[in-house]
Amino acid sequence: MTEATSPPSAPETAEGLKPLLQAIARLSAAPLSQIAQRLHQATLPYLRSSALVIFTEDCTGRPQKKSGDEAVISQVSIAELDAIRATLSESETWHGRTPIGGRERPVLALPSPTNALLVLVDPQPVAGEAGAGLSGQEVPVPWLVRYLWTLAAERIREKVADAPPSYLIESRAASAERVRVTAELVDRHSTTLETLLAALRSPSLTDEVARKSATDVAAKALVELRTLNDRTTELVEEPVATAFQRLREDLRPLMHFSGIDVQFIEPPVNGRALPGEVAHAARAIVRGLVLAMVEQPDVRRIRTQWDCDGENLLINVRDDGLGSLSAEAPSIARLAQRVEVLDGRMTIDLMQGWGADVAVTLPLDPPGRKLPDVAAWNLGDRELEVLQLLAAGQRNRAIAAKLHVSENTVKFHLRNIYRKLGATSRTEAIALAHSNGLR
Repeated sequence: MTEATSPPSAPETAEGLKPLLQAIARLSAAPLSQIAQRLHQATLPYLRSSALVIFTEDCTGRPQKKSGDEAVISQVSIAELDAIRATLSESETWHGRTPIGGRERPVLALPSPTNALLVLVDPQPVAGEAGAGLSGQEVPVPWLVRYLWTLAAERIREKVADAPPSYLIESRAASAERVRVTAELVDRHSTTLETLLAALRSPSLTDEVARKSATDVAAKALVELRTLNDRTTELVEEPVATAFQRLREDLRPLMHFSGIDVQFIEPPVNGRALPGEVAHAARAIVRGLVLAMVEQPDVRRIRTQWDCDGENLLINVRDDGLGSLSAEAPSIARLAQRVEVLDGRMTIDLMQGWGADVAVTLPLDPPGRKLPDVAAWNLGDRELEVLQLLAAGQRNRAIAAKLHVSENTVKFHLRNIYRKLGATSRTEAIALAHSNGLR
């Protein structure tokens, strides 16, 4: 947590503390989907802003979490957030004007120990509140805002580490959908730009200066487009060696204080990159297994090993205890459920007097879901048309234009489609459509 030494001012009475404590309690209990909204509400009494954006690579399905002015948050891009992050060091706060949400705006950016980024748009200090007199910054950052942001960043990390099965399924679907849409954009725009370059380089063009200028612009646009595609891929995948190193860092405190020798057998450096959901789940599974093994008597050494066969992440965790690890224990049952969500397998081999040997196999590709035929959904003709356009990546406005109906009509059809498919979100409906061959 950020140290709150000598705060400039703080509520002095119990009644004055009540709103702050309520905000902290709501933020501490916030689900992932409401983190940004509750953080925004908590910070407004101390630092006003028109919009708040959290950029966290812990959430591979939805790395952006946003609250505030719809005109801003609906247009924020990963490229803009990457550019802001590039201006920061690990501990500094940055204030200035920069493109965000499609145009240049005043921005205040704060890093966090978890590598998440907080961006406040149009920041305005609240007169008389804590931190209003801090020096050395154009917009002072109250210590309470820093504290609330640190709390929110840690909350995100904890929620992702302990994510329920439903979150993992939806996150994987969202990651796959974003990769698909981005790949289509890259293919379409790359072809256009490559054609433009070929035309502009043609010897039949006589205006050399104009041709050179246009070529430079087109080449720059092509590089930026490819960079965006690579960046999107990085957000939904994690090199296996990097994922394993993060596991070692997570377990470092346990190694330091427990006195148990935790050994790590590293995976091949050139192994296939792990989908973000698999990397997060794998670390959580190993942490859970190690903690369960530590609780046994006479355990002095635990060995964990990762490997990758190109299709699966192979995890092995072994202790040198008495072989008393219970597969029926609630902690182990929860880990087994997490493995099952990712269509994986977990086996526990107990050797009396020799320890426990746990093997986990996690597929790297999403499981093929055998679902009913589209006909079994009982969709009307217009509902099927809407679902096909939805599966093709069209937004509500584009669907309405193609079908010559209003956006409200499209929303009405979507509600019926979600109900008939048993989907709880747009992303899940798209995933179900794709698994049935609708593109």
